[in-house]
Amino acid sequence: MKEIIENSLKSAQSYTDYKEMVLHLLEEGKSTGMVQNNDLFHYTKLNNQRMKRLDKQTKLHEETLTKTQKINREFTWLVLTESWCGDAAQTLPVINKFAEANKKIDLKVVLRDENEELMNKFLTNGSKSIPKLIVVDNASLEVVGSWGPRSAEASKLVTEYKEKHGKIDAQLKTDLQNWYNDDKGTHIEMEMLELIDELIV
Repeated sequence: MKEIIENSLKSAQSYTDYKEMVLHLLEEGKSTGMVQNNDLFHYTKLNNQRMKRLDKQTKLHEETLTKTQKINREFTWLVLTESWCGDAAQTLPVINKFAEANKKIDLKVVLRDENEELMNKFLTNGSKSIPKLIVVDNASLEVVGSWGPRSAEASKLVTEYKEKHGKIDAQLKTDLQNWYNDDKGTHIEMEMLELIDELIV
């Protein structure tokens, strides 16, 4: 696992660099990933707008900031993602606020399709669901926690829809984005705090 982590970190980008890369791809009419088509480009464009908005609007609660600042060891928060992923667009800006709150957290982003070996170690019910946050202790390169691809509440919404309708479709994607808009990152923040509890010594 350490070797896989090391290899993935070589291609990892900062959150800022990731967003810059996405902008350049959009200028070329592309998305990230091995597959390129109009739908993925469209989702990438939408997600870029969402992330810009959330970067400005997202604010962590004071209690959250206080607890985050108690982390006194250095960690890399490594996120597997792709630009077309709607869940990632709603999640990454919130995760970034935690990294901004404490310099001991180094947020890095890697692309799922370019890091298959790493992705295969963090499957969700056998699928390559993203985003996936992997918490790495910098001193030992050991994985000390993970999260994703969604909060428990968002996952429940998806599961119940699939049970009722038998598939993920455009309506579910709309319902899920509406849920994220209403939730304003609250459940992601709560679950990140649970993760942080494990990092505070």
